[in-house]
Amino acid sequence: MANPAPRPRLAIVSPFIDKRHGTERRVAECISHLSSDFEIHIYSQRVEDIPLEQVIWHRIPAVPGPHVLGYLWWFAANHLWRWRDESIRGLHFDVVYSPGINCLNADAVTVHVVFAEMRRRLRDELRLANNPLVSWPRVVHRRLYYRLIESLERRIYPRANLAIGVVSDQVSGELVRHFNRTENVEVIYHGVDTDVFSPEMRHYRRADARKQFGLLEDEIILLLIGNGWRNKGLPCLLEALSQLGDLPVRLLVVGQDDRAPFDEMAARFNIAARVTFLPPSPDVAQFYAACDIYTGPSLHDSFAMPPAEAMACGLPVVTSRNNGGSGIIAHGENGLILEDAHDFMALGKLIRSLCESCELRDRLGRNAACAASQFTWKNNAQRMRELFTRAILVRKQQDAGTTSVAS
Repeated sequence: MANPAPRPRLAIVSPFIDKRHGTERRVAECISHLSSDFEIHIYSQRVEDIPLEQVIWHRIPAVPGPHVLGYLWWFAANHLWRWRDESIRGLHFDVVYSPGINCLNADAVTVHVVFAEMRRRLRDELRLANNPLVSWPRVVHRRLYYRLIESLERRIYPRANLAIGVVSDQVSGELVRHFNRTENVEVIYHGVDTDVFSPEMRHYRRADARKQFGLLEDEIILLLIGNGWRNKGLPCLLEALSQLGDLPVRLLVVGQDDRAPFDEMAARFNIAARVTFLPPSPDVAQFYAACDIYTGPSLHDSFAMPPAEAMACGLPVVTSRNNGGSGIIAHGENGLILEDAHDFMALGKLIRSLCESCELRDRLGRNAACAASQFTWKNNAQRMRELFTRAILVRKQQDAGTTSVAS
């Protein structure tokens, strides 16, 4: 009986891996679903939430200090560790994968944030003149870090032989805008854990969750989850809420940020009693169970996970066009899309339409759950498998061409 063909050898280069952060969750799920298809080697400083017996972890030590120095060390060290393993130990990889900018010689990369675009959007915020003197060291540090990553992006992303997966059409457009990258780019949406986030879970936990948060049964509960509340669209949402005074509406805001400016805004709009701020929790499902409508009018998100998770729970979702995740929503069919993330009047009208029609909420929620069921982590892993397979083929063609030239 012939021996089975060896599995392709995959090197994953990521500073850390766990299931508590967006990019890293994607990598962890990919490993869990593809460990039987690839011999997986992880070059990382920290690995959690995955069975280590399924992988080979090449641990790279971290160094203390400012983030930019830690990143420079990580970037250099993972190259050194892999060079040692390949040159001295004879450990050759069929494909090297990096979630983001972690190395110069990746064969496949997934892009979650384009730092050139981020720096453009935050230009005014990063001006020293727009910040108090005490915060200048932090601002300078951010500017150095963003410029460093952008310079690496300009070197890495234009490579024609690099297989790129992006989390949304929005990110794809940013690659075109900043790097003129149009080919060998595939949109691979995030996955959703439909075992955790489902209409059945939401209905089962609804009564207990609402009781826990002190919510009345006849109140219509809006929900926003995330950090960086200004970017998540909270100012627009608060102003929209102020237009709904005749409706029994309450807003839950879950995450971490400086509450002071938003408390002041809520007081100014006379809605402070209708806004509740809650700390984040590993049990995210409880928040979806407690609410009736998810509202996420982001100023910019490559692919915000909470709207997708809310859809999987069968909730009607209102999100902005500036959220790359709006690509999985058909307006009026399985959710509602706010075209202008600053238009609080339009947002108020969309929320009002849902508050005043239980039938509309139910219909959009059912369709949302159906749409979200197509974006599982298993399906995401299948798309990643295709990305790696394409990268392996390109590398083999390159190696064959190099051998031909050498001979």
